[in-house]
Amino acid sequence: MNNLLRLEQGRARIVNDDPWTLVRHVEGEVPGGPLILPLARWLQDPQQQGVWLGPDDEVESLRPWLARLPLIALDFPDFRDGRGYSQAYLLRTRLGWTGELRAIGDVLRDQLSHMRQCGFDSFAVREDKSAEDALKGLAGMSVQYGRSVIEPRPLFRRRS
Repeated sequence: MNNLLRLEQGRARIVNDDPWTLVRHVEGEVPGGPLILPLARWLQDPQQQGVWLGPDDEVESLRPWLARLPLIALDFPDFRDGRGYSQAYLLRTRLGWTGELRAIGDVLRDQLSHMRQCGFDSFAVREDKSAEDALKGLAGMSVQYGRSVIEPRPLFRRRS
């Protein structure tokens, strides 16, 4: 994927050697290598591939396979559609999933800090945007007031 950012040990970096291929539309044979398949196609043959969910897909449908699923991508078809944030939060908190969680679609710099708070650890920034510039978006805000996946205590509980 172009413009891929990944958090590793709390630090963001640009990924130049991503092995995954995002398959948006499956018609006929799929390419070789590690794939990120749409949920409907992935469910036909759940294997050691990645899966991507659209905003209308239920994260609960993945429950039986979470222990062996290496990557889940959540699609943001439009930057104004925030359902992926909820899906990410549910995967991390309710379902306890710890694999790579990737944001795909209309992913922009201004969203990255909030995506990180919801549990995303990789980000496929829109191809017409600069990955170097997007890295600055991961620095984000120095203080989050509310609770999140990476800091479950709200600010008033963190004060001594």
